[in-house]
Amino acid sequence: MRVEVTALLAASRHAYEGRPADGPRPDPEPPLRREVRVRAGHGIVGDRYAGRPAHARAAVTLLAAESLDHLRAVLGDAVDATPQAMRRNVVLRGAPVDALAAPGRGGTGALFALDSGDGPVRFRAHRAAAPCRWMDTEIGDGAWAALRGRGGVRCEPLDDGVLRLGSAELTILEPATAVPPDAGHGPSGGMSPPSAATT
Repeated sequence: MRVEVTALLAASRHAYEGRPADGPRPDPEPPLRREVRVRAGHGIVGDRYAGRPAHARAAVTLLAAESLDHLRAVLGDAVDATPQAMRRNVVLRGAPVDALAAPGRGGTGALFALDSGDGPVRFRAHRAAAPCRWMDTEIGDGAWAALRGRGGVRCEPLDDGVLRLGSAELTILEPATAVPPDAGHGPSGGMSPPSAATT
């Protein structure tokens, strides 16, 4: 599907640490970029989550531009509903970003590719990126509640590549799937033996 990359962010430090009343930590350099370099299993070069083992499955965060539209509709145009305030790495317009996340515990996030002109970069989506309470301080009262279910998705990059602002192609290679409540259990409630196809 055709989408638009409306913002790219690579921030070398966490801005939202400590108490919201103390305000965010300033960025050493402007975090918004015209292009970013992605490394497989690493993240976005120069970003705070890149290369950190604890964030391997969440090294790149995506957000729907429509989530920012929703904030302005709910809270008013005067709020600071900007990509920089949200701190997500990639903002896409026209993409079902939140539907890429793994649905529920045990579900599998979507496998997708994003090509902004330099070749496709594949990502595996994992869990939803829940908004934090800082949103009420940095965007406006009520932002945290308005963003529930619209906070984006945390992803693992599978390819090296470049992402640029502007028109792009999003291809969903495998949709997100949920695990049925009785998956893996036999009639007696015990675990079923593995099939030949899975061994």
